[in-house]
Amino acid sequence: MHIGVVFPQTEIGDDPAKVRDYAQAAEDLGYRYILAFDHVLGANKASRPDWRGPYSSEDIFHEPFVLFGYLAGLTERIEFATGIVILPQRQTALVAKQAAALDVLSGGRLRLGIGIGWNAVEYEALGENFHDRGRRSEEQVEVMRQLWTHETITFQGHWHRITDAGIRPLPVQRPIPVWFGGDAEPVLRRAARLGDGWMPRPAPLEEKRAMIDRMRQLVAEHGRDPAAFGVESWVPIGDRGADEWAAAAAGLKRAGCSHVSINTMRAGLRGADAHIDAIRRFREALGS
Repeated sequence: MHIGVVFPQTEIGDDPAKVRDYAQAAEDLGYRYILAFDHVLGANKASRPDWRGPYSSEDIFHEPFVLFGYLAGLTERIEFATGIVILPQRQTALVAKQAAALDVLSGGRLRLGIGIGWNAVEYEALGENFHDRGRRSEEQVEVMRQLWTHETITFQGHWHRITDAGIRPLPVQRPIPVWFGGDAEPVLRRAARLGDGWMPRPAPLEEKRAMIDRMRQLVAEHGRDPAAFGVESWVPIGDRGADEWAAAAAGLKRAGCSHVSINTMRAGLRGADAHIDAIRRFREALGS
């Protein structure tokens, strides 16, 4: 099982030195990867009294491709995972280009988690259709994989048209691994058919085990090997102790998770140093 950290997007602040220190500390502690959430825009709750989204315009979000490009030059081994980039609100060829550039500059350290999102405010501002985002994401993945593995492509789909063109440089990984986030039934089927892995929502262990079993069944139905299909989960530190963290990680491994990351957000920590101390204590709790 690969152990990573969830980059504390909303709590680390905007000091580049602190961002650097966090990433280098995670690498020095032996973590396999850093996972970062994605939001381009935050809605102003003051003008939306019925707002129920988990994030708003008050929350800081570093842009994942820019963030990881910065960290790629400051680290040597640690991998980068988007968890998740909201793909249908972004231009497909541009995401393919950004991902390929990051993969090259990091030496092949990118895992691209994608999803369709929940925030219609972002879709409106970015000029994309919120209502066809699921079906459109399938074609987007097809287009990106073709761009990552061919010098030039000609593609005519429902939403995309590319005529004898390509991106340079091509990525180190051809193609870059694409993991799907979400757990609605259409998402599960989409991930089982098209994905290299899956990032389900947080859930109690027994529920998570049932979700993973369902995904394995779907992967097998598509003639694919469930053992080669990755599953990501998070351990929130909350107000629990080190023994409980280790037990939670072990439970997720038994449930079938291939990747588990420690999430230090929303635990009352103040500043980057507190998050660094938390990931240090979690690593110590897990041992080697």
